[in-house]
Amino acid sequence: MLLSIEDLTVTVPGAARPLLESVSLNVAEGEVVGLVGESGSGKSTTAKAALGLLPTGATTKGTVRVDGSDVLALRGEQLRQHRAATVAMIHQDPRAALNPVRRIGDFLTERGATKDEALDLLAAVGLPDPARHLRQRPHELSGGMLQRVVIAGALASRPRLLLADEATSALDVTTQAEILTQLREARESRGAGLLFITHDLHLAAAYCDRVHVMYAGRVVEHRTANALFTAPAHPYTRGLLACSPTLGESHPLAPIPGKPPSLSDTFTGCPFVERCGDAEADCHTWQPKAYASEGATVECRRVALGNLPPWAAGWARRPPVPRNEKEGAGPK
Repeated sequence: MLLSIEDLTVTVPGAARPLLESVSLNVAEGEVVGLVGESGSGKSTTAKAALGLLPTGATTKGTVRVDGSDVLALRGEQLRQHRAATVAMIHQDPRAALNPVRRIGDFLTERGATKDEALDLLAAVGLPDPARHLRQRPHELSGGMLQRVVIAGALASRPRLLLADEATSALDVTTQAEILTQLREARESRGAGLLFITHDLHLAAAYCDRVHVMYAGRVVEHRTANALFTAPAHPYTRGLLACSPTLGESHPLAPIPGKPPSLSDTFTGCPFVERCGDAEADCHTWQPKAYASEGATVECRRVALGNLPPWAAGWARRPPVPRNEKEGAGPK
């Protein structure tokens, strides 16, 4: 398994609740795993844990392994080598990832590529004149071109694991499609795994093998992409889908009421209870647990206990999922 996060909890001083709580997910070789949810749900923090990039003063429980290495135990040169050769991150804002006074060629060669390899990488991500672009600085390229440069930089060290954090959200749909194709080709040709973070649920459905839905630092639902979007089990997942526009369909969008909890908010039961139209009195004190049904997991009291609303009628009552069984093994 390329990425294995098991029961990860991350707390920081001054916060009323953990940044992440009991998060478990994995990414196999050649697999695309989606991570979706509102801003502040913990998606980026989960991805950065694979790089050992956690906030100053953070306390952790659980494990984070990338290609067999315990990332939370790495220090100094070992951690630097891990970030340089094993895992690479593609950020949402490419300008924030590039030094504005350095040339594009410097950015790529700093990541281990020779000049010839840098030319090949720029050509591979679809830039029309690689030799000229090597001599340019970031301000001379458009946003879409810079995103291609950042992807080339991520591929320069031939990482085993790619982390794409909203890598296409600021791009037009044509450029977005081209970049997704390039990421797919890199995954297929290099055997890399991809953790794909996005706000676009329909994009996740089309692009990912499996999807994790995060809310308030927890994974509240996990299943195959097709099942998640055809028969969502958690009311939060249903809410996200209900407020997402769909091409070719005309219906009013139904936003989720209220707002996600901040790090200063405390709660004793289900974190989604105040925004959930299906909540019952016991949901205010129910401690979230992951329950399984037909290869999926969900953290919802009504689904877990068999007191099913109509939208979850396909779920059977199941016991809590043991930690070592929470994740599928990915594609064979």
